[in-house]
Amino acid sequence: MSDPTTLFIEAIGWLSALLILSAYVLLSTERIQSQSRTYQTMNVIGSAGFIVNSGWNGAIPSAALNVVWCVIGVYALWKIAKRASAATAAPKPE
Repeated sequence: MSDPTTLFIEAIGWLSALLILSAYVLLSTERIQSQSRTYQTMNVIGSAGFIVNSGWNGAIPSAALNVVWCVIGVYALWKIAKRASAATAAPKPE
C-alpha cells in the first residue's frame, strides 16, 4: 500500500486533471468565456496541482509546461483585474 503522502499527491494530480478538463468543457460548451475569472482561476489552480504532481513524480517536462501554463493564467487574471479596475474608475457620463 502507498504511503499517505503519495496518495495525497496522486489525489492532487487527479483533481487537477478534473479541474482543467472541466474548464475546457465549460469553455467549449460556451458556459464560460476564456477571459472570465472562473476559467482562468480553474486553469491556474489545476496547473499548480499538476506542478506538484509532476514534480513529485519526476516528470520535469510536464512540470515545466504547467509552470508556463500557470504563469499565463496568472497574467490573464491580472489583465482581467486591471480591466475591471479601469472600468470602475472611468467617469460615468452624465
